[in-house]
Amino acid sequence: MFTGKNVVRAFLIFVPVALWMGSTHASPTWVFVVSCLAILPLAGLMGEATEHLTHHTGPGVGGLLNASFGNAAELIIAFMALRAGEKEIVKASLTGSIIGNLLMVLGLAMLLGGWKRKELRFSRLAAESGSSMMVLAVVGLVIPAIYAQVTNHTHPEHTESISFDISIVLIACYAASLFFSLKTHQHLFAGEAGGGLDAEHVGAVWSKATSIAVLVVAAGLVGWVSEFLVHAVGEAGTRLGLRKVFMGVVVVAVVGNAAEHSTAVIVALKGKMDLALGIAMGSSMQIALFVAPLLVIAGHLMGTPLGLEFTILEVVAIMLSVAAVTLLVLDGKTNWFEGVQLLAIYLILACAFFYI
Repeated sequence: MFTGKNVVRAFLIFVPVALWMGSTHASPTWVFVVSCLAILPLAGLMGEATEHLTHHTGPGVGGLLNASFGNAAELIIAFMALRAGEKEIVKASLTGSIIGNLLMVLGLAMLLGGWKRKELRFSRLAAESGSSMMVLAVVGLVIPAIYAQVTNHTHPEHTESISFDISIVLIACYAASLFFSLKTHQHLFAGEAGGGLDAEHVGAVWSKATSIAVLVVAAGLVGWVSEFLVHAVGEAGTRLGLRKVFMGVVVVAVVGNAAEHSTAVIVALKGKMDLALGIAMGSSMQIALFVAPLLVIAGHLMGTPLGLEFTILEVVAIMLSVAAVTLLVLDGKTNWFEGVQLLAIYLILACAFFYI
């Protein structure tokens, strides 16, 4: 049957092509393009395997699995970039993932989901909780940048130490938020749980062994292909007339988040704005409070220190994105025009990054 999922799976043909082109040192531009096309279905398979796995674990553990593997593709890509010393790409892709989920994914969900409806409603509590956690993330990102500016970048080792300490705090807060939503106050988030795999899945559920095997193999292939992508991104960007920051913020971030992008839009089209909001804001929150701090800690252990010292434009972009989404979602309802507004902000920021 011709479905969106089958179309994405057809892209698996690009996986061996990407591995062959990367191994034979083909044109960096083609290696980058084909690697992006190969990661799309692999990220989708990882998300699908996680969904099937949650079917065997129950809602509590299932929620934790979704939280843990929801951004696995982005984490792998960023880790490979960090290992290659491409810190600029790492930070740009993290920024792109955060603002992409908040503005582009949520904006598309609001626009398409609300096009034939007067308004879409969702849990105000979920929106408030997600917004407050994103404000925490903004604080964690702003402080290292401010310190670096105040000291004129004369103490980079202090910036790295501050970033490491902040990362510990952010991960602890993220763990606390999971405990809050999945354990102590699970009943308050019941509205979000109604749109999981049981509601959306059609057909046979994979066995636990199959789900784990697909997840492990897909993750390994993402890591392999990502290594070629990272080494090709610089030269590919030069040949395409695109700078590294734009490549990271827009191109790499969109590729890594493609599976979640499609899922959020699909459920919004069905009027399930609670789930769409949970996917978009939850993914941004996980990137800011878990993936970015985890990369800082990993860099420290690898001897490749990564500070949370983002550029002024990156910090401002995240701040404006969080502020815009917070203003639009706190009333617990939305419509297609609010989606247009978020998309417009994303395009404005993309234009700014294009000229960096």
